[in-house]
Amino acid sequence: MSLKIIGAGFGRTGTLSTQLALNKLGYSCYHMKEVNKKANKNHLDFWLEVAESPENAPHNWDDVFQNYSATIDYPSSCVWKELMEANPDAKILLTLHPGGPEAWYKSTTDTIYSISKMWESKLLSFFIPPLNKMQRMTSKLIWKRFLKGSMDHKQGAMDRYNEHIKDVKSQVPPNKLLIFSVDQGWGPLCTFLEKEVPNEDFPRVNDKEEMKKMLRMLSVVTRSVLLLIFLLVIYIIWRLL
Repeated sequence: MSLKIIGAGFGRTGTLSTQLALNKLGYSCYHMKEVNKKANKNHLDFWLEVAESPENAPHNWDDVFQNYSATIDYPSSCVWKELMEANPDAKILLTLHPGGPEAWYKSTTDTIYSISKMWESKLLSFFIPPLNKMQRMTSKLIWKRFLKGSMDHKQGAMDRYNEHIKDVKSQVPPNKLLIFSVDQGWGPLCTFLEKEVPNEDFPRVNDKEEMKKMLRMLSVVTRSVLLLIFLLVIYIIWRLL
């Protein structure tokens, strides 16, 4: 299946809501959440290979997209240029945060970037191979390559956000590009894709609180495990004395 739509936007720009909208319009849309699905057991290894390969290295994109007709969100947006070259008839969808670069930065640092920086997740990745692969993939492909190591500096990250918009505009013909934010609803998206507007509200999914809950749970679980290990060590030492 060739891709009909290629998402070029950063994560935390309404990508989950947009994925649901595209699915509703009849597309099968690839999102970061697809990477770890049981049915996609080799996808994480594929993306890790992409992350650890030189930029623009050739890859068989059908290995991950054979059952999908659209993409959105990381990690696929990191290779939007390569996907556009492999699917020349595809339309490009650039999602932007409705609140602009500063709101995007806050949303990212409050959620997915915080997870990548937590010492708890780094510690657990030593013991959980899939988590280790995910950490390495996101670090190399998203934070270092695509966002150019800018996330630790607010202005630098916002500059990268704006630079990316200019880059997409300069490389995609206007008739094949939609710059879209979820607060615009169905109208622009359906017009761009030549689809009828569904008789229901545009999906509004904000997983920010869910991610914050996951962050808290990750911290609690890691600290609990460390405490148990500490108590076990104390017990062993006591038994040996």
